[in-house]
Amino acid sequence: MDNSRILVVDDEPDLTEVSTLALEYHGFKVDSFNDPQEALSKYKPGLYDLVILDIKMPVMDGFELYREIKKKDNNANVCFLTASELYYEEFRKAEYCALERNLFIRKPIENDELVKEISKMIKNSV
Repeated sequence: MDNSRILVVDDEPDLTEVSTLALEYHGFKVDSFNDPQEALSKYKPGLYDLVILDIKMPVMDGFELYREIKKKDNNANVCFLTASELYYEEFRKAEYCALERNLFIRKPIENDELVKEISKMIKNSV
């Protein structure tokens, strides 16, 4: 891998830990947070090649965090990790129906598949 930098935000510590280990093993540089507000407060525009957000989180969900990140960095490359088809459909209809690229990674997902999807998203964003 080319040392791409990734931000992972998920309220489940086990998931962020496993994702971080798998991504770092494949050469990515990873920052991870379990608190979306902390992630937002420490977010630096232009630092990340990809931001991965869980949708269903307490206090601030992934969609709210996405909007706040976009205020700080309109060029942020963001995707969502979700187990729910409902969220996917709701978001596509409400805000991104015109987008052709896939912004969602469905969980559960095997580590190798996660790495493959992330690599593809980063490559397609360049």
